[in-house]
Amino acid sequence: MTEPTFTHLDDAGNAHMVDVSGKDTTHRRAVARCTVTMRPETVAAIRDGGVEKGDVLSVARVAGIMAAKRTSDTIPLCHPLMIS
Repeated sequence: MTEPTFTHLDDAGNAHMVDVSGKDTTHRRAVARCTVTMRPETVAAIRDGGVEKGDVLSVARVAGIMAAKRTSDTIPLCHPLMIS
């Protein structure tokens, strides 16, 4: 069995950025899931629009999109990606 090769490591095992400037644009899809646990009265308030601070689900959706666009800021050696 051969050892896996990691493009972000040089021959000495040091981490480095990989030059991706010559790569073709590719279509990729990512799916994220989570489980949120809360009290039934909280679910009812969200569902019925009774949260004082506004539309909780819209804010969460925007936060998720913003987080995806900042992935390269939080994952080491990750290149910024165009997201549509």
